[in-house]
Amino acid sequence: MKAVTTSVQQQTRKKERNFWKTAIRNKYLYMMSLPFIIWVFVFSYYPLWGWTMAFQKYKPAKSFWEQDWVGFDQFKMLFQDDTFYLVMRNTLAMSFMGIIAGFAVPIIFAVLLNEVRSMAFKRFAQTVSYLPHFVSWVVVAGIVSKMLSADHGTVNEILMWFGLIDQPIQFLAKPHYFWGIVTISDVWKEMGWNTIIYLAAIAGISQEMYEAAKVDGANRIRQIWHITLPGIRSTIVILLIMSIGHLIQIGFEKQFLLGNNLVRDYSQVLDLYALEYGLQMSRYSFGTAVNIFNSVVSIILLFAANGLFKKITKESIM
Repeated sequence: MKAVTTSVQQQTRKKERNFWKTAIRNKYLYMMSLPFIIWVFVFSYYPLWGWTMAFQKYKPAKSFWEQDWVGFDQFKMLFQDDTFYLVMRNTLAMSFMGIIAGFAVPIIFAVLLNEVRSMAFKRFAQTVSYLPHFVSWVVVAGIVSKMLSADHGTVNEILMWFGLIDQPIQFLAKPHYFWGIVTISDVWKEMGWNTIIYLAAIAGISQEMYEAAKVDGANRIRQIWHITLPGIRSTIVILLIMSIGHLIQIGFEKQFLLGNNLVRDYSQVLDLYALEYGLQMSRYSFGTAVNIFNSVVSIILLFAANGLFKKITKESIM
């Protein structure tokens, strides 16, 4: 027994020596990573202290120890509010539409670009497609509003020219069009940028596989289906898992900028709800409770999606 204990202690000391040797050998790498570790701690972990406000009746004039603790009252108010369920409907609807369109379109576009033989046209198309990513949503919302305007808007002019409509349509005043408008706008803005990842994954596929497929008589469609898409499956699964983890964290910029009072029942999302019913009404504790709910659900979805895909496709991010 004593010999076993001594052996374990020796192994522990050996591991500690190896650790410090590795740390000294890679000291410059650790020093380079130190600013990023500090940044993550300051902006990602330190703010978690503010979550305590969700369990208080927070008043800015009082110190932390003087606040009134109310337990889960803020969460009870959240789940008893009918507006919350309306907001969740809008958030989930736009998230699912964004995931479906936001995944299918970049993949299709990347595959089509990969099939283009003219490098000049390929570079031009790729550059033009990802430029909208660098444009702010303020500018994008202005462009979309102008194109959908009933007063000589491009979309209405085209539809009237083809005889599909007799008079202009107020697209941004029609509640049932709002989800589609937001989804299409988001796809147009981010399609090219998301395509870069898939093009990089396609570039990593061995050309010998395509040459072997040609020898076997496979046409371009067969090569895409049996080589290109399986070759980027891991990339697709990882990005899909991460997107599912952010299912209810879709932001509020596009909804805030494109929305108006006429489509309010379809434009409000969870982040807007926290902003309007929390910060703007000085209900800081309630707004914090909404954000905690948002984060907890995102973590649950991330682990659930990761476990599901790990079991089905053997691909995961952890």
